[in-house]
Amino acid sequence: MAKESELQLSSRLSDFTLKDEPASELDSGKFGCAHYRRKCKIRAPCCGEIFGCRHCHNEAKNSLDLDPLLRHDIPRHQVKKVICSLCGTEQDVRQHCINCGVCMGKYFCQKCKFFDDEVSKGQYHCDECGICRTGGKENFFHCNKCGCCYSKVIKDAHHCVERAMHHNCPICFEFLFETMKDITILPCGHTIHLECLQEMKQHFRYSCPICSKSIGDMSNLWRKLDQVVAATPMPEIYRNKKVWILCNDCGATSEVHFHVVGHKCLKCKSYNTRQIQGGPAVSSCRSRIDEVVQ
Repeated sequence: MAKESELQLSSRLSDFTLKDEPASELDSGKFGCAHYRRKCKIRAPCCGEIFGCRHCHNEAKNSLDLDPLLRHDIPRHQVKKVICSLCGTEQDVRQHCINCGVCMGKYFCQKCKFFDDEVSKGQYHCDECGICRTGGKENFFHCNKCGCCYSKVIKDAHHCVERAMHHNCPICFEFLFETMKDITILPCGHTIHLECLQEMKQHFRYSCPICSKSIGDMSNLWRKLDQVVAATPMPEIYRNKKVWILCNDCGATSEVHFHVVGHKCLKCKSYNTRQIQGGPAVSSCRSRIDEVVQ
């Protein structure tokens, strides 16, 4: 009986494809929305409206044109009804349409109520994350402390930060855990959108927006600053003046000679420092770093 049912379903799908929808159109990508290629829409359990996907819902229902009290995100795991894009049949969440038999998504996750025809993304469901991710399960591992899936390339090298992905991007404030944009992990363990990091660099910002640690190997820049400091003698009144500094990179405190260009950590040799006691208030050498980089 099971085989007979499968044959009947296959036959019905073939007949439908031939009579009502050319195979080339089924695979052309005209179905779906701006976010996914799929052959169904979802009925939002929160507001009862129909949308192409959860992102379509969230964009519409978080519009600045709406009353702030009415804005909301869709509870993705509570979606119970989908509408076939070909025949318009509304039905319980399932991969194949109960009426016309079409596959509404080559990748289908019953847990996330998620459909997608672009299987080249390498979608997989992570039970620990509780959502579907892309990139191929064989290429990722779930870090229980960080609370997210990371590339196996950094499995033994990344710095763990408690629930590192469960916060907003420190630049654009989009929630990172569910973002569709590329994310990068800084050496300190904090996460940020890759495009936001690139924009930071364009504005000569080389420290983590959260903890202020350097975002990469700055040793070449520190050597250039050594040269600038050596070429910039301080006035006699400040020549023997000393101040206490805190290093943003290693956390050490040092007593160093005051200099308008910047203050070098005696432990790790970084100029990513802040003045914490004594002398004129020069909190960092950021402006001078900008000049050296340019």
